[in-house]
Amino acid sequence: MTTVAAYAAPAAKAPLERTTIERRPVGEQDVLIEIKFAGICHSDIHQAREGWGEAIFPMVPGHEIAGVVTEVGSGVTKFAVGDRVGVGCMVDSCRECENCKAGLEQYCVEGNTGTYNAVDRSGENTYGGYSTHIVVDEAFTVRIPEGIALDEAAPLLCAGITTYSPLKHWNAGPGKKVAILGMGGLGHMGVKIAHALGAEVTVLSQSLRKKDDGLKLGADHYYATSDPQTFEELRGSFDLILSTVSAPLDLDKFLSLLRTDGAFVNVGAPEEPVSLNLFSVIGGRKTLAGSGIGGIRETQEMLDFCAEHGFGAEIELISAAEINEAYERVLASDVRYRFVIDAATI
Repeated sequence: MTTVAAYAAPAAKAPLERTTIERRPVGEQDVLIEIKFAGICHSDIHQAREGWGEAIFPMVPGHEIAGVVTEVGSGVTKFAVGDRVGVGCMVDSCRECENCKAGLEQYCVEGNTGTYNAVDRSGENTYGGYSTHIVVDEAFTVRIPEGIALDEAAPLLCAGITTYSPLKHWNAGPGKKVAILGMGGLGHMGVKIAHALGAEVTVLSQSLRKKDDGLKLGADHYYATSDPQTFEELRGSFDLILSTVSAPLDLDKFLSLLRTDGAFVNVGAPEEPVSLNLFSVIGGRKTLAGSGIGGIRETQEMLDFCAEHGFGAEIELISAAEINEAYERVLASDVRYRFVIDAATI
C-alpha cells in the first residue's frame, strides 16, 4: 500500500479537508497514475452531500482525472511509463455480462465500480481524483491524445463522454436540430460536440447571460427558458433535446418542443422525482430517455474526436484549497465552465 495526499469529505455535507489515503499496490494489470488535474463535477457535490442517497465516508470525490503513468504492472500492454492517461467515472465492472462484452461497461448488469463512493470487487472502498495518485486497471484507463492539454482534458472524462454518448446514440449530425438544455459544465461540452458532429445547435438556458459564450462555442441559436415566448416559438422544433440540468423540470413544457419521433434525453440527474403527463409523449410518438456516461471504448473514441476537432473543456484552474469555495460557486452557476483542481496543490 502507498500513502498519498488527498482532499476528502469526512462526513455528509462536511467541508472537504486535506488528508491521506492508502492506494493499493500496483497489480499485474494495473497502472499507477500521477494525477495532474481533476475536474469538479456537480455529481461530486450530490454525492459528498448525500443528495443521491446514503454515501461512504470519508469520501474522496473526483472522476474527471488526467495524469501521467509512473509505474505499470508486469502484465500491462496498453500503457507505458510517461503516457498521458485519463480515468473517468468507473474503475471496474463484471466484464462478463452482455453489456460489458458489448463495450457498455457503464450499464454492467452487476453494476460498475464507481471511481469513488463505491466498494471494489476486493471489498475496499474506492477513492477518486482529488488526490495525488491513483492505481487503476489498464482496462479502465484511457489515453489522452497529444492534441488536448491535460487540464482541458480532465473534464472530458465525465462531462465530455456524458454528452458525446447520447449525441452519438441519437444520431446528432447534419440535418438534425439539437437543443442543449443548460449551459454549464456538461452543457458547454454538449454544444461543442453537437456542433462538431454537424448538427444545428440551439442552447436553451434560463437566461441570455451566457449567450455570447454559447454562440462562440458553436451554438447556432440561443433562447431563454424563462421567457414564455420561447416555448411558443420553438414548439415542435427539435429532433433531440439533451438535458444537462440537475434541477427538476416541467417535462411537459420541454416535450412540446420536440418534433414527431423526437427524443428528450436526460443526463442531468435531479435529486427529486419529476412528474409527467403521458400525453406529452403519446402525442407525437416522442421518447423520454436517459443516458449515463459511456463505455471505455466510446470514451477513447470521444477523446480522439475532441483532439481531432481541436478542443477540450473550458476551464477555471483552481488550487485544492479552493475546493469548498468552488462547490458553492458550482451551486450558484458561477463557473465558466468547469473547475479543474491542479493536483500539484494537494
